[in-house]
Amino acid sequence: MHRSFITRNPSVLWFLLALSLFTIGVTILSEAGIGTLSTSFVKTLGKTLCLCLIAIAMDIVWGYCGILSLGHFAFFGIGGYAIGMWLMYARTEGIVIDSLATQTIPPTPQEITDAIGNQIFGVVGSSEFPMLWAFSDSLFLQLLMVVLAPGLLALVFGWLAFRSRVTGVYLSILTQAMTLALALYLFQNDSGLRGNNGLSGLQNIPGFETTPQSTISLAFFYASALALALGYILFAWVVSGKMGSVIKAIRDDEARVRFLGYNVESYKLFVFTLTAIVSAIAGALYYPQAGIINPAEIAPIASIYLAVWVAIGGRGRLYGAVIGAAFVSLLSSWFTGGGAPAIDLGFYTIQWTDWWLVLLGVSFVAVTLFFPKGIGGLFDYLVRKPS
Repeated sequence: MHRSFITRNPSVLWFLLALSLFTIGVTILSEAGIGTLSTSFVKTLGKTLCLCLIAIAMDIVWGYCGILSLGHFAFFGIGGYAIGMWLMYARTEGIVIDSLATQTIPPTPQEITDAIGNQIFGVVGSSEFPMLWAFSDSLFLQLLMVVLAPGLLALVFGWLAFRSRVTGVYLSILTQAMTLALALYLFQNDSGLRGNNGLSGLQNIPGFETTPQSTISLAFFYASALALALGYILFAWVVSGKMGSVIKAIRDDEARVRFLGYNVESYKLFVFTLTAIVSAIAGALYYPQAGIINPAEIAPIASIYLAVWVAIGGRGRLYGAVIGAAFVSLLSSWFTGGGAPAIDLGFYTIQWTDWWLVLLGVSFVAVTLFFPKGIGGLFDYLVRKPS
């Protein structure tokens, strides 16, 4: 008998309910409500929702399809750069036009463009717009680039890798090499993206200069929550039914799936490209809340952290990826932000800003060895435990 999508994926309704209640709670507690939560913390929560979205994408490509990608944070960063270019251009354009408006002779369009270029690229000793910025004056085109740029990169990289039947640790190394190459390129001042300086001031949304940050942060929080909800539904649909069965079969025994006549490379390429695009959308929502993006965000270590989040949450479970990303990222903010009190041992004082990564590594090893199903697996056990 044919079962409906919700019947096959009961976690979708529970997740949407929990996310809705969480969104309502943050709205009430924010500065727009009773003022319990600060604007900075609302931004932290919004960024956490974006990290949950890329964690789901990572879980699909790794936990369900068996491709341990160490490059998905590169797509996340590309999405951030794509929207950041428009944010910087539009904001700088407004500042330049206002400053030149007092001149006796009105400035020409070329003079305005030169002034904008000098403002943006003066920090790296240039004033000319690189080809990368050809569409930076158009929000619509830059939003298209959020999807097209990472999608095309993932499509080309995936096609080359999968048609060569590169698998396992070799594929992981290739994705890591791709990420490292991209990060090293972006660190150069002549990359067209301001080198190590990155793109800054992204929290200042053009056209909303007089709007309080508390309102803007809440709007981005809503957008992040909506993107996470739609992403969860999309990926729940992808892993259900026949497609989901084939994807999971590829993870378990790729050779046998190929022997049965399925085009394994097409399925892997579809999953890799789709998750890259969703990762970029998450990045496009994340960095306006963070306010800045630089090449360090794309470094391979970020993608390794992403794999750790999914492993701790429980790979092969969409809600496990969400739990892992939310738990680790919020805990990281608490430990590294000075929220966790130092522990005085008498002979040594533990400062958590220095020891957080050690604690994270130990947690990853412990989960891998003693509880490979992660936090999501523990949740499964508690829910299904016989009375």
